[in-house]
Amino acid sequence: MRRAAAFLAFTALLIPAISSFATPPQGQAPLRVDVRLVLLEATVKTKAGVAMTGLHQDDFILTEDGQAQHISHFSRDELPLAVALVVDVSESIRPFLQPLRDAAVTALRALKPEDEVTLFTFSNEVNQRIALTKDKQKIVDEIATLRAGGSTNINGAMAEASDALLRSAPDERRVIVLVSDNVPTDNGGLSADETIRHAMAAGVSVYSLKVPGDNPLSDRLLAKSIRGLINVGRLVQQTGGEIFDSQKEGSLFVAFQSLMERLKTRYTLGYYPGHKSADGKFHRLDVKLTNSFGSKGRDYIVVSKKGYYASLTPEK
Repeated sequence: MRRAAAFLAFTALLIPAISSFATPPQGQAPLRVDVRLVLLEATVKTKAGVAMTGLHQDDFILTEDGQAQHISHFSRDELPLAVALVVDVSESIRPFLQPLRDAAVTALRALKPEDEVTLFTFSNEVNQRIALTKDKQKIVDEIATLRAGGSTNINGAMAEASDALLRSAPDERRVIVLVSDNVPTDNGGLSADETIRHAMAAGVSVYSLKVPGDNPLSDRLLAKSIRGLINVGRLVQQTGGEIFDSQKEGSLFVAFQSLMERLKTRYTLGYYPGHKSADGKFHRLDVKLTNSFGSKGRDYIVVSKKGYYASLTPEK
């Protein structure tokens, strides 16, 4: 009972801090900023890549712009999770659609009953197939209907999924799982920097479930000639996610399971910044462990987002 009351009190306080656009896209409402509680998630791994799961609040040191911050809130896999499963259905992914459905059946079971999932697909255009739901079977059933064809608009898919998560799940942990060969061939009218801003504005962590893809030389050459295509590795690194390569993991099934299990080993850290009003500036974040654990990068690895701008809400 005490644990439930504490959890409710904790979730009631959550107002995620996220970034605003320097110049809002044409036709989009201006954004009003209001910094309160800054939240970030971190995965801590040994040098061998094993997640460290027994850490406590006092084990962490968090800085903003080089200044140490008091960690006000701390948890591991307690807050509800909102996952946007964003599936590439371009021609190069055709061989992987059936294995993806088989993997999703098991992997989505790793989520808690209260966690929600939304399904997006993309080729030339981006489509939200299923809105956020706790019914994971609806996601699996919809994946079974997918057909492949067209180019690869990762830029647009990441921006639209980020915006949708922010609107639909403002008080949840927000994660995008991108299922793709990570070879974009269409920028969707967005630059790479704009795509990253959308993700950071929504406070999402982007995880990549990478499949080999079937890309002829002509498509790879075309991708290099198009300006502004997103580099998925950079997007993942900036938002504090990870890449799970199905070839390195052994199969799509194993990679998907590993990714979903990783989401359960992420620590949520929250603090109130010293600046009381949003300044529109980028604030750099760094997370490490206390000296008793050794040196970050040498003795352990921390995966977390690199910073934020300011909390934002659409102006009414």
